[in-house]
Amino acid sequence: MSRTTHMTTGPFAPPVAARELTAVSADGSRLHVEVHGPEDAPAVVLSHGWTCSTAFWAAQIRALADGHRVIVYDQRGHGRSPAAARLPYTADMLADDLEAVLDATLAPGERAVLVGHSMGGMTMMAAAARPGFKEHAAAVLLCSTGSSRLVAEATVVPLLLAGALRTRVTQAILGSKAPLGPVTPLGKRVLRFATMGPGAAPDKVEACARIVHACPRAVRHGWSHVLKTLDMDAALGELTLPVAVLGGTADRLTPVVHARRIAAALPDCAGLTELPGLGHMTPIEAPEAVTGKIRELAADHLEYRTEKGADVA
Repeated sequence: MSRTTHMTTGPFAPPVAARELTAVSADGSRLHVEVHGPEDAPAVVLSHGWTCSTAFWAAQIRALADGHRVIVYDQRGHGRSPAAARLPYTADMLADDLEAVLDATLAPGERAVLVGHSMGGMTMMAAAARPGFKEHAAAVLLCSTGSSRLVAEATVVPLLLAGALRTRVTQAILGSKAPLGPVTPLGKRVLRFATMGPGAAPDKVEACARIVHACPRAVRHGWSHVLKTLDMDAALGELTLPVAVLGGTADRLTPVVHARRIAAALPDCAGLTELPGLGHMTPIEAPEAVTGKIRELAADHLEYRTEKGADVA
């Protein structure tokens, strides 16, 4: 089984983009960007998480692109975006990159629903006070993410009691430089345990494994240090627009306590959705639920065009 390719058939195979472009971030880093759907449709911007890529959003792209302009991009070092020339990786880079993508794909003053999964959600927090974010964000969906204490509260090491020992072991696992190797039955079992709910279907496990195993190990290691020290609690107060929060109750990487804490801290929480028995990879584990929340936010906060061309809220 290839370790470098995503699914090529089925609902988790990435569709062909209407167009591709390159956004240039503040430090010159180049970001691979795809646009799906009609150019004049209301916009949705999807930001993936650690070790993932644009392929992670295949189900959402397929479901939304008939009536929305769906914009996806590879975080630096992931997918088709080169690794940063300047290291170490930082949360500010996440914000810089999102601003660059918004500037490259949206007209001045155009607003979009922004969706972030895991590190993509942290991207929204990091960018919350940025001018480009405030100009373009109409509403936000945070999926399976956290704002602080990510390593300390992860439960991917279940046999150890909470505390310093479990934190050290968890960091050693998440920050490992070891290659993941090809996608194998054992590798898929490990990935499902760590990142997905116990009932995850084989095709969903396969899709996640192919995406995660394709992430370069140096990139995986580099971003793990950002996650280790991340503290975005104060940034939640900058998210003054409507923000919906979604998480799985069986999430081991960002347990649902994170979603509850974020929802309680937001100035304008647009609802907390807890998905019973689901893990960290909610856009793939529960594509209909995630897509449904995006549709709700878009319907409530974006303008659509009528057949006669008039704007409607």
